[in-house]
Amino acid sequence: MKLTSIALSILLAASGTSALAAPPKPMPFMWENATVYFLLTDRFANGERSNDLAYGRKADAAPLRGYLGGDLKGLTAKVKEGYFDSLGVNAIWLTPPVEQIHAGTDEGTGKSYGFHGYWARDFTAIDANLGTEQDFRDFVDAAHARGIRVLLDVVMNHTGPVTEADPVWPADWVRTSPTCAHKDAPTTISCTLVANLPDVRTESDTPVALPPALADKWKKEGRYEREVKELDDFFARTGYPRAPRYYLMKWHADWVRKYGLDGYRADTVKHTEAGVWKELRTVTEAAHDEWKKANPGKVLGDGKFFTVAEVYNYSIGHGREFDMGGGVKTDFYANGFDSLINFSLPNDAKGDYESVFAKFDAQLRGPLRGKSVLNYLDSHDDGNPFDAARAKPFESASKLLLAPGAAQIYYGDETARRLDIAEAVGDAKLRSMMNWDDLSNNTQREGYRVADVRAHWAKLGQFRRAHVSIGAGVHARLADAPYTFSRTYAGTGMSDKVVVALDVPVGKPVAIKVGGIFANGSKVRDAYAGATYTVTNGTVRTGGKFSTVLLEAAR
Repeated sequence: MKLTSIALSILLAASGTSALAAPPKPMPFMWENATVYFLLTDRFANGERSNDLAYGRKADAAPLRGYLGGDLKGLTAKVKEGYFDSLGVNAIWLTPPVEQIHAGTDEGTGKSYGFHGYWARDFTAIDANLGTEQDFRDFVDAAHARGIRVLLDVVMNHTGPVTEADPVWPADWVRTSPTCAHKDAPTTISCTLVANLPDVRTESDTPVALPPALADKWKKEGRYEREVKELDDFFARTGYPRAPRYYLMKWHADWVRKYGLDGYRADTVKHTEAGVWKELRTVTEAAHDEWKKANPGKVLGDGKFFTVAEVYNYSIGHGREFDMGGGVKTDFYANGFDSLINFSLPNDAKGDYESVFAKFDAQLRGPLRGKSVLNYLDSHDDGNPFDAARAKPFESASKLLLAPGAAQIYYGDETARRLDIAEAVGDAKLRSMMNWDDLSNNTQREGYRVADVRAHWAKLGQFRRAHVSIGAGVHARLADAPYTFSRTYAGTGMSDKVVVALDVPVGKPVAIKVGGIFANGSKVRDAYAGATYTVTNGTVRTGGKFSTVLLEAAR
C-alpha cells in the first residue's frame, strides 16, 4: 500500500524524523560544507504522465536504458513537499535538462536513449520528456524559495551519438575519431570518449557556421532569428571568435542568465583542454552577475557562483596536481574550479572512520587549503560503488555525511535503493527508478527497515546543515572507544564546534569524552537523540538509546 505524504511523515516521525518537519535553523551557507543531492531527473519522480515519451521515442530500450517518466514537475513536487529540507540538503545537482537525441542507439549494452542528459541534440532547449521551460523555472524558484541552490550539469566535450534521426554536426565542429586511449593528454583530449560520440573541437579558434541541422530545427520552431541575434550580440560583446567552444559557452551561460542557477558541475573535464574551463567560468559568472542585478531580491546568501569538476579518477590525495600521463600534470583548481569530485571515498570508506576523516582533513588543511572536494560513495557512472547491495546503509551515511569536505548524496542513497539490478547491464545497474514504494511501505530488508535508514540519513544531514564545522572545520580524534571526534570552525565572522561519537554501545549510559571542546558545567544537546546533557569531568553520559551521538551547544 502506498502512503500519502502526510502518512509518510507520520511513518518517518516514528523512526525519529519527519519528511515535513521544520529543520533546525542552519548556519550561513558555505559550499565547503554543502550537502548536494544528485539525481537523474528521468529516474526521480513522475509528475506528468503525458510527457513520458516525446519526439517519437519508444519503450523498446534494454533494461533501464530508456525513459522511465521522471520529470521536472515530479522533482518540483518533492521540493515543495519538503523532502530535501528534511535531509538537510542545501543544493541539488540534476543531470543536463537539454534536449537529447531523439532516437536510440546501441553502444554494445543494448538499445539506449539519452534519458541521462549527456547526449545533447540542442543545448538551448529543455527536453520535452522532462517538461517545459516553465517547468524548469518553477523547479528553480521552488528550490530557491527553500534556500536550496541549483547546479547545472555542463557538457562541453561532446554532442549526442549519431542516429538516423540525429545527424552528425559538421567536421569543423566535431571529430568522430580516434577513440580515446587515455595514455596521455592528447589521447585523452583530442579523441572521442567512445565510438559514435562526436567530440567537440574545443581546441579550435576557427570560426564556424551553425550546424545545419540545428539551424533547420530553430527555423521550424520559429526562433531562428532570435537565436542568431543573441549569438551575434554575444560575439560582438565578448570579441570571441565564432569557434565551437564559444557557442557552447554562450548556450550554457544562457541557462544561468535565464533561471539564476547558482553554479555548475562540469562533465568529462579532463577530456577537454584545461583552459576552456577557465573561459567558461568567466562567461557563466558574468551571466550570473547579470541575473543577480536583475533579481536582487532572489539572490541566496552571498550569491557566490560555484563550480565543481568531474575529473574522472581524481582523488583527494592528488592535491592540486592531476596526472594526465606522459609527464603532464594539470591543476584544474587553477582553471576555473572551486571544487573537484573526490573519486577516492568509495574505496577509502572500506577503512575505519578515522582513516577516512584524518586523511581528508590533512589534505584540506594542507595542499587543498582554500579549496574543497565533493565526496560521494556512489554515482551514475562509477561501476564500483561502496555498497551496491545496500548492506551497510547506516555506515554509508556516517562516512559520507561526516567526512570533511562537501557531500554528494546520490538519489536513493537515503532509501537504500539497490545499485546491483540483476537484469541491467553496465552503468544501467546504477540508474533504477527512485524506490519511493520501499519508503512508503517501510520495506523490510535483511537487518533494517528502509524508513529507519531514511531517518538516520535525515538526522545526520540536518546536523551537517546546522554546523559548518562538519565539512569545513578542523578534525581531531578524541577517543577510540567509542570512536569520538571533534570538528571546530573559526572564520568568516562565525565559529562552530561539535563532538560526534559513532558505534556507541546501546542499552546503558556511556561516557563520551568532549576533550575540552565543551566546558565543564555547560549544557550540550545530542541532536540524534534530542536529549540535553551537562558536561562533567570532560564527559557527558548518554541515555544509551542510540549508537550515534551528535553533540552541539544547547540553545
